[in-house]
Amino acid sequence: MLTAHQVLEGYTQGIFPMADPDENNTIYWFEPKMRGVIDPLTFHAPKNLRRKYRQAPFELKINGDFEACIRACANRSETWISEEIIDLYCALHKMGYAHSFEAWQDGQMVGGLYGVALGRIFFGESMFHTVTDASKISLMFLVEWLLANGFLMLDCQFITSHLAQFGAKTMSQKRFVSQLPKWLSSND
Repeated sequence: MLTAHQVLEGYTQGIFPMADPDENNTIYWFEPKMRGVIDPLTFHAPKNLRRKYRQAPFELKINGDFEACIRACANRSETWISEEIIDLYCALHKMGYAHSFEAWQDGQMVGGLYGVALGRIFFGESMFHTVTDASKISLMFLVEWLLANGFLMLDCQFITSHLAQFGAKTMSQKRFVSQLPKWLSSND
């Protein structure tokens, strides 16, 4: 059984765990050849989304309900977020490493994302929404927090068209791993 400390060690080596639903949720380490990343300084949100963010349609919270956020991310027909993964990341949350960035409306969490903060890199794991733009607003909230706290990189693991609209780029795993010591350092 994987431990939270082993997961942290994996991140420092450029790998991350995912459960395979086709193999009884066996957890495997992943090391993509190309990594999806967002530099917080070059993050770009579409103009209409920036306007909506300023209008504050959601109450934004950090760690309002971490476990509920990860469970909402797992609530889909096919997921790599097994009960063991949930337990691991809840343990990382209790240790102060895993965080959720959430959008709430009328007392309900309607969007959010979670990941792991180490040094000056945030390893994004998953996001969800039940209301239009709630996950996008949560991402904007995360990037605002990253910038305010001196973070240098947001790891998205895999590039998607959804993330590309915000300035996500691909980086070879080799380059990603070579940059990790700089991002994991807590000082310049």
